[in-house]
Amino acid sequence: MKIKYIILAAAVSFSLTSCSLYKKYESKASVPDDVFGTVAPEVGSSNNLAELSWREFFTDPVLQELIDSVLVRNTDLKSARIAIEQSEASLRAARLAYLPSLAFTPSGTLSSFDFGTLNKTYNLPLQLSLDVDIVGAITSKKRKAEVLLMQARIGEESLRANLISTVAQQYNLLMVLDRQLEVLLATDSLWYSSLETQKALWENGKAYSTAVNQMESSYMNVKTQIVDVRRNIVSVENAICRLLAQSPQHIRRGKWGSYALPERLGTGVPAQLLQNRPDVRIADFQMAEAFYNTQAARQAFFPNLTLSGLIGWTNDGGGVIVNPGKILLSAVGSLTQPIFARGKLKANLKISKLSEQDIQNRYVQTVINAGNQVNEAIADLQAAREKYGYYSRQVAVLQDAYTGTHELMDNGKASYIEVNTAQETLLSAQLNEAMNMYSGTQAVIALYIALGGGTK
Repeated sequence: MKIKYIILAAAVSFSLTSCSLYKKYESKASVPDDVFGTVAPEVGSSNNLAELSWREFFTDPVLQELIDSVLVRNTDLKSARIAIEQSEASLRAARLAYLPSLAFTPSGTLSSFDFGTLNKTYNLPLQLSLDVDIVGAITSKKRKAEVLLMQARIGEESLRANLISTVAQQYNLLMVLDRQLEVLLATDSLWYSSLETQKALWENGKAYSTAVNQMESSYMNVKTQIVDVRRNIVSVENAICRLLAQSPQHIRRGKWGSYALPERLGTGVPAQLLQNRPDVRIADFQMAEAFYNTQAARQAFFPNLTLSGLIGWTNDGGGVIVNPGKILLSAVGSLTQPIFARGKLKANLKISKLSEQDIQNRYVQTVINAGNQVNEAIADLQAAREKYGYYSRQVAVLQDAYTGTHELMDNGKASYIEVNTAQETLLSAQLNEAMNMYSGTQAVIALYIALGGGTK
């Protein structure tokens, strides 16, 4: 009777323990209320960037066409899709692990004792084997495979979003380089006119040769900047062609000024950040993967039950050869209970627990990094919007100053130094105005990606 109670108690204990081994991972995703930091985001529901598709955000038809081409042709994205298919195959294999395996293992033997009569034996069996999931080991492997598949899918989404962001950035850079080239070419024409005027004054004895030399030096500087900008345009076009997996060629784009910085952006609440950012979602699935690794390490302490059977045709009757052959049937059940594994099982469990704790810490850091990126993007965008009006006014004022100074020089009432200073100051302001607009567009794109955009 005592043995019966002991067996019953062991069975109840094992049942309760196995319930925890079958436990499914529950997401621990959380985000602090102040994840965006000190720069207050503009919260809104009607204009929430985290919920916009990239087509709604990037409305330039030329840019949309370019992004579509990259998403079709990019080789890295094709590799990510192959990784998804590999993960899907692994998941199918994990699901089929519940089913028995069936194998046909024919064998034959020729034997003779002291050069006597040659005996021929054969076996034509079908072998069946089934691993019984008594502690949830197969279930844990299947759930882990599901997690790995989700990570692969989110990884593809993340790569896709980054490609969209990169194309938009390079496209905007091309547009600002076009604007810089436009400004430099206009400046080239104006400064050439100023140089010719200075030469005429020198020839008439109204200016010194040093003034001509100084003016020509500034003019040559504009010429070199034009060469640099044209070279940079080729470099950016080549970078886009690499994304397109095609040979270098001209990239079609719109004209400067077709895009304006938005007056208001709604970032949504912090919880929406977690729902859309691929890196945060991947970090959560990595915690799930670590959870199932720990489950597997616990399950290794419990017995493994294997059922196997065999049915076939044989003429080997256990020392007696019979012809014709007869049907062979066998069934085996084996239970393997680890007792002493030189501390390997305990070490694996401890390592899995520590790894799970480390991944949880990294998840927290991922969320903090996400909030920091949003904070930086908002700050950059607000700064660009504030500076936009100042740059516009500065360019207008300097344009008037340059025109007035040039007129004074034509009448001999202003020196070449004043004209040269006015020219260079105006050029610098025009280029700064273009770069500020580019910085603003980059901030908008950075904010969009920081909020998990581009995944739709």
